[in-house]
Amino acid sequence: MPKSTGPVELKTTSGAVLPIVALPQQALLAVNEHDVELIENALGEGIHFKPLRLDLERNEWVVKAVLEPGRSLPMHYHTGPVDLWTTAGAWYYAEYPDQVQRAGGYLYEPGGSVHTLIACDDTDEDTVLYVRVTGSNVNFNEDGSFHSILDTLLLRHLVDALATTPPNYIEGGEAGFTEATPAGRS
Repeated sequence: MPKSTGPVELKTTSGAVLPIVALPQQALLAVNEHDVELIENALGEGIHFKPLRLDLERNEWVVKAVLEPGRSLPMHYHTGPVDLWTTAGAWYYAEYPDQVQRAGGYLYEPGGSVHTLIACDDTDEDTVLYVRVTGSNVNFNEDGSFHSILDTLLLRHLVDALATTPPNYIEGGEAGFTEATPAGRS
C-alpha cells in the first residue's frame, strides 16, 4: 500500500464536502484470520498465536491466541490496557480461580493489572482468545524474579523467525522523515 499523501477533503457518497479533513485510505485495513498462519508453540509448548495487527511504534498488538488445555502463561504485569474476547474453551486467572471465563465472554484488563492466565484442563477443546494489548506484558517466574517481556517487538521477531509462509497481518505507523533533510543530517 502506498504511503499516505497527507490530509484530504472528505466527501459523502453523494459528493458533499464534509467540514473535516481525513487521511486518504487506499483500501480497508483488514485481514481474515483464516489467511494468517498459526505460529505454533511460539510462547511455550501448546501456546500458539496468529498475528492480526502488530504496531511497533505504538506497541499495540492484536492476536488470536490458542492455548491447549492446561497450558498457562507466566504471571504478568500489564503496562497498558487489554481487551480480551473468549471464543472457544475456558480459562481463568490463578488469582481468581472462581471466575472462569468461557466462550462468548469479554474481559477488560486495566494497565497495571497482574495475573496468571490458565487454560482449563477439564476440556478436550482448545481455548481461543482474541486479544488487543496496548503496551507490554512483563512476565515473572514463580519466585517473583523477572522472566521476560512480551511486546510487539518480540511477537514480530517470533513471526519473522517461525512463520513458514510470508506473514499477512496489519502493521502500524509510518515513522520517517519528510522530504526535507532534518537538521544535523546529511
